Amino acid sequence: MLQSIIMKCADGAKIPAGKALAVDRSVFSRLVTKSLESCGNVTIIREEARRIPDGAAIIAAGPLMSGGIAGELREIVGNYLSFFDAAAPIVTYESIDMTRAYRVDRYGHGSGDYINCPMDKERYEAFQRELVSAERAEIRDFDRTTKYFEGCLPIEVMAERGVDTLRFGPMRPVGLPDPMTGREPYAVVQLRRDNAEDTLYNLVGFQTNLKWPEQDRVFRMIPALERAEFVRKGVMHRNSFVCAPVALDEYLRPSRGGVAARDDLFLAGQITGVEGYVESAAMGLVAAIFAEARITGSKPPRFPETTAIGSLLRYLREAEPATFQPMNVNLGIFPKIETCNSSTGRKKRLSKPERTAIYAERSREDMAEFLRVNILL
Repeated sequence: MLQSIIMKCADGAKIPAGKALAVDRSVFSRLVTKSLESCGNVTIIREEARRIPDGAAIIAAGPLMSGGIAGELREIVGNYLSFFDAAAPIVTYESIDMTRAYRVDRYGHGSGDYINCPMDKERYEAFQRELVSAERAEIRDFDRTTKYFEGCLPIEVMAERGVDTLRFGPMRPVGLPDPMTGREPYAVVQLRRDNAEDTLYNLVGFQTNLKWPEQDRVFRMIPALERAEFVRKGVMHRNSFVCAPVALDEYLRPSRGGVAARDDLFLAGQITGVEGYVESAAMGLVAAIFAEARITGSKPPRFPETTAIGSLLRYLREAEPATFQPMNVNLGIFPKIETCNSSTGRKKRLSKPERTAIYAERSREDMAEFLRVNILL
């Protein structure tokens, strides 16, 4: 509804992934670059920015910004927080043994976009044991206090939380019946297409910090991947973010004690304390809207808290600083909608799909009114 360039590029680079939005990364990055290069009022300088510039500026460096700007920003907001993020391995399609795998999307949503590798109880439990005991890449001393992000735990960390944790997480077989047996397997590893050419697939939910030889050994225990060709191994890195409730004001400006250190400096993306590609892009768009208001001397708009953007901004303002962690959009951060049974007058318990539909409709209506009032488009 806000006509995001990033979302338009994502739609242009979309690849089949059931109900999920997935993109071909190479196509997506080319489209974004082309969009920026074609803007007549944009000058691109391809070199490292070593300091925060004077005048109105948006820091959109992501969670891995380099030393100069990172140091200056730290002086403004104090120390950063951080968490470990991880990426899953990618294999070539031609190396997958399709005689031992099958295509189906959970509950039939999609057109066979996912490849499923089923496991019986014996193989699953052996796999879980090897994950727990496999050798992990060493964490450097200065990273030892960094926490894992619960929304993106390494597969081996999930495995050590209990023998069935994976079966109720990324290896959940519900809604994925094996056409050979007509039954749901004991556990299943899903592979999702990673590029438009349909030549690469990533292991869904298998982000990892195992040493690379261990990834070869353990992940080849998965049926259909015994001879897999890994074009990218799983890796883990540290992501930094500010403690938004105390380090940002309501317009994403670095602050201390709720007072902006500079009223013309804004942060964008994951470093603000949101998690996810769409959420990070949304904060970039919001930062630009706030920056434009500052430049033109107009009052910055306040997004309705009933919208995804407004609910994220409220979370950044009101979350508990002592336990602050990056947040995805989810129903829990929206203002509640109470529904009543028309015949009894009692509260009506809604299923998640019903709640999602009601919240989405309210969000669309409120965003449309927001756009009309603020004349953003």
